[in-house]
Amino acid sequence: MNNSELVKLSSEPVIFNDPAAIKKIGLIALATDLTSERDFARLLPKDKAAVYVNRVAYQNPTTPENLRRMAPRLTSAADLILPEVSLDAICYSCTAASVVIGDEAIRDSIHTSRPGVPVITPSDAACRALRALGATRISILTPYTVETSQPFAEYFSAQGLNVLRLECLGIEDDRDMALVSDDTIIQASVTLNTDDTDALFISCTGLPAVNVVEEIERQIGKPVVSSNQASIWMSLRAAGLDDSVAGFGSLFDKALPDPVISKLKN
Repeated sequence: MNNSELVKLSSEPVIFNDPAAIKKIGLIALATDLTSERDFARLLPKDKAAVYVNRVAYQNPTTPENLRRMAPRLTSAADLILPEVSLDAICYSCTAASVVIGDEAIRDSIHTSRPGVPVITPSDAACRALRALGATRISILTPYTVETSQPFAEYFSAQGLNVLRLECLGIEDDRDMALVSDDTIIQASVTLNTDDTDALFISCTGLPAVNVVEEIERQIGKPVVSSNQASIWMSLRAAGLDDSVAGFGSLFDKALPDPVISKLKN
């Protein structure tokens, strides 16, 4: 028997699984990001959602100018995440870039190639997370330099939040941010707490802060929001999942209002 006679078409009928059974969450990560993809993979409920990643060109140091250079690249980055497959949400995983470029500008760029898909930015997710937790007076910790941290005070104030304190660790390279120890994040965060602070926000999708959110909450007795925690929470809610993820802070017990989800699609 020659090879052409050996290969036969199976008579077994092919049954396909429901393509909507597992929610598909797209993630646009920086080329240098060591943290976001890992955090999404760890926290998403594996029987209900999966993350699909594309990376966008980026060069350190983390300055407002370098962050803005990513803006024109977001349309093509989104287009390459499962082309012609429907996504339930897309997250652009850079907090500092979202602050300096603007949430709406980022959504417009991504919607150019993926219209109708809810688009999440870490900065907007953090604001909505803080509101969901009932916080109005906040302290902020960033790993960036003073120059890159300064726009955060204006951004969060413009969202109706009262920024009481804002401190930064002075790191320029996001690959170094990914190596910051748990103890450093915990101690810097606890130091920021004041009697007047309702909640703490820890910025940067490159910072491994989800590891310690619950411990910081335990020590200060107040809600703590991190960039990746808020992004994952908002991505789940935008995808229609109300799951609580144990061990990563009180935020995962909160809902996202339906009108917000509708806005993210436009």
